[in-house]
Amino acid sequence: MSLDVHLRMKHPFLRISKEPRIYIREYGQTRTITREEWDRRFPDREPIAVAVPEADNEVFSANITHNLGRMADEAGLYTCLWRPEKCGITTAADLIGPLTCGLGLLRNDPQTFKTLNPPNGWGDYDGLVRFVEDYLAACIVYPEAEVSVSR
Repeated sequence: MSLDVHLRMKHPFLRISKEPRIYIREYGQTRTITREEWDRRFPDREPIAVAVPEADNEVFSANITHNLGRMADEAGLYTCLWRPEKCGITTAADLIGPLTCGLGLLRNDPQTFKTLNPPNGWGDYDGLVRFVEDYLAACIVYPEAEVSVSR
């Protein structure tokens, strides 16, 4: 189980697709195929791959294991991360203060927080710090983005 966080703008914008697309013409249709399928069908040829603009409104997404909930709670981060609606958090700007404070607590006492590493090895202090750093950086860049979570 994990916590998935998303920052989305109200209006979509164009961005280049994450993976270039390989188009082929076959049976009267133009369709896309994967690189693996291309290599299987045409092993001695290099494809022409095209980066395609896509409309999207998501500017950030990340996930972290629920096993770090206790550590996040000790750093004052649990509610703003897992239950932002309970704190009145709706935009990334609303998260900047709580994430900054929680990150400061984590960084100022790593030894105490490392004692809260889950015994099963799924998640750790360093992972939570990176998650909060990345999320905070995205909130600073996109303060007007809407916050959504999936637990």
